[in-house]
Amino acid sequence: MDSRLNQADLLHLAHSYEKGPELWRVGGEFERAFLQADGRPLPYFGERGVQWFLQTYQEKHGWKPKVEGENLIELKGEARAPTPAAPYLTLEPGAQVELSGGAYLRLRDIAEELREDRQRTWEILQDTGIVPTACGLTPYAKIDDIPFVPKGRYAVMQRYLPSRGPRAHWMMKGTCAVQASFDFSDEADCARKFHLVTDLAPLTVAIFANSPIAEGKVTGWMSTRAWVWTQTDSARTGFPAAVQKGYTHQGWINYLLDSPMMFHMREGQWTPANGRSFRSWMQEGIDGLYPGRSDWELHQTSVFPECRVKNTVEIRSADAVNSELAIAFCAYWKGLLYSRAALDGARMVADRLKTAGTPEDRHLEAARHGLAAIFGGFEAADMARDLVTLARLGLREQGEELELLRPLEELVATGRSPAAALLNAWLRDPSPANILPRIRW
Repeated sequence: MDSRLNQADLLHLAHSYEKGPELWRVGGEFERAFLQADGRPLPYFGERGVQWFLQTYQEKHGWKPKVEGENLIELKGEARAPTPAAPYLTLEPGAQVELSGGAYLRLRDIAEELREDRQRTWEILQDTGIVPTACGLTPYAKIDDIPFVPKGRYAVMQRYLPSRGPRAHWMMKGTCAVQASFDFSDEADCARKFHLVTDLAPLTVAIFANSPIAEGKVTGWMSTRAWVWTQTDSARTGFPAAVQKGYTHQGWINYLLDSPMMFHMREGQWTPANGRSFRSWMQEGIDGLYPGRSDWELHQTSVFPECRVKNTVEIRSADAVNSELAIAFCAYWKGLLYSRAALDGARMVADRLKTAGTPEDRHLEAARHGLAAIFGGFEAADMARDLVTLARLGLREQGEELELLRPLEELVATGRSPAAALLNAWLRDPSPANILPRIRW
């Protein structure tokens, strides 16, 4: 069991994640939903269910399995040079499959790892009629008809979160995203990156908006996924008030300490925490037990703001998009965050964006309109083009492969989010035969 924590331990842990720029890496997380030919999500169980996919992947490629009870819920691959971090295949609550990749110094290694995973996935699924898709929200199925995967964590969440927001099950079972994580050198650098990512979150939503359809209907949102998150649990999503005026490690720790817990784990069992704060657990214990470091690290994964700080700065605002755009998403943020000149330029764009309303207002504007959004007289499409230009300059400074950014450059040149093309295709012909090839992973 971990030793008992105190607040000094938590602050020391936050500082321990700091590292010099020569060690800065990028990690990508890529979620996709497996859809059948009629648009229904592939369930976990069944002759050709997601469990079968994981078993086949494990048998072919030797990844280490993790089970809960008799159910396979995760695969761990081998770390590949030059990263010390192993990739994982994990499951989201509605049987969405996520590749949580290694952390790499160079973008080409992220792209190669993703290319290899896509190739393996398509080899397994060939001739099955199953299509791995990248879309912010599953377009056809009714959310209530999607079964939960058999994971103890999700069993607790499916009971707790609906008491906090009316679209909690939509978030859990229907949504997919692309995320990326970045290192920081010290507390001030973490603050710069945190505030830039947070303040630009509406533009991230707008650029990568890719979910205009839900339950077989046009929703009126370019990113229905982003809107769904606003209807999930305000205590653990959005823009934390505790650090809006100025990020510090201690301020972030206080936010986490006071965030309501959904669960904790003892002896391999997921136990409901019923909204009790982590601070009270540290101070008073639960049945004579006090949290250790692993409990803190687990609690960190149970809050879902637009930017999350763990051992890295994690960007969470983008809908799932095709693999080329997903890599461009990682390239875009590496260009902005790992070049001081690009970061400072992006800060000026973020300051223009902040003149329009509250963070929540801007977020909803982006979710509804995508790149057609307007923020206080500034057009989202123009700001997006400025940011992508800055990202290119940052990548060039870093000696990165600029071709990996090109899909995003081509996208913002049109001034249209991926959702706009998807919506037009839907209005012409909403059949799965027309739509699934357009959102294939």
